[in-house]
Amino acid sequence: MPPITSFLGKQVDISKPEKFVSVIIPVLNSSSHLRHCLTALEQQSYPNRSYEIIVIDNGSTEDIEAVTAPFPRVRTLQEPQAGSYNARNAGFSAAKGQIIAFTDADCIPAKTWIEEGVKALTSIPNCGLVAGNIQFSFHNPNCPNVIELCDSVMHLQQKYYLRDSHFGVTANMFTFKHIISTVGCFDSTLKSGGDKEWGQRVFMAGYQQLYASEAQVQHPARASFHEFYTKVTRTARGNAMLRTRKHNVLEFITALSSDLKPPLKAILRIPTQKPWLKLRAALAVLGFRYLIAFEKANAYFRVMKESH
Repeated sequence: MPPITSFLGKQVDISKPEKFVSVIIPVLNSSSHLRHCLTALEQQSYPNRSYEIIVIDNGSTEDIEAVTAPFPRVRTLQEPQAGSYNARNAGFSAAKGQIIAFTDADCIPAKTWIEEGVKALTSIPNCGLVAGNIQFSFHNPNCPNVIELCDSVMHLQQKYYLRDSHFGVTANMFTFKHIISTVGCFDSTLKSGGDKEWGQRVFMAGYQQLYASEAQVQHPARASFHEFYTKVTRTARGNAMLRTRKHNVLEFITALSSDLKPPLKAILRIPTQKPWLKLRAALAVLGFRYLIAFEKANAYFRVMKESH
């Protein structure tokens, strides 16, 4: 029996139907990761009737539809124009939900992920964006390597992204469909940093933003220098494109100065109790911090040169 209460002598049903959620996942190959992600999404605590999953194949050479076919709640779309933001925009255009939830193919959402994300998004008035908690997984949980430890403390730090720069990454983000309709879709010309640019648009439009620690996904830490460096160069170029658009050299210098500060907070977050490994990881974090600063500066000048 639904809960009821009395209002002016009348009995009123106060139960509310769940808001329909569209989960959007862009994918470029990564079939094995996608299968794990979809399995986790099929097992959500959120009512089955109240969510859909939209997978956008962004030019895979692998058979993505063979992966998605066993999952009845999944719709598979094709977006031939390269770029994950193109794929996310295509997913949004096809979405039926009042609420849009974003994650990535290599993430594994917790059983209560949708439930907690919706709860956070509807918990405060005028909420435009919820950034969820991203937990890192390691190949060997008992002994992660130095690169994995560095990745886990230097990237995907949702709480700090939201607090310091007013955005959340699309590996774990919730918003309302009407928010995207109001502020616009992702900038598809960006290969990286589109979630930052979009989140800041939401903030500038006056909407509230919230970090939700209980809305969790698990993300594999990068385990090799090649993977780590590829991430660094991609995000550096994305940041450079955003900064050159603003034509604000002073902002670039300020950001670079900040990047040159010793990364003490990141070092303190290193998740290991083994002193020898913590020392090696701390030295690596220090070195990677300056590598990132160099790559950001290098990308900025390259993008400046290309735009003139």
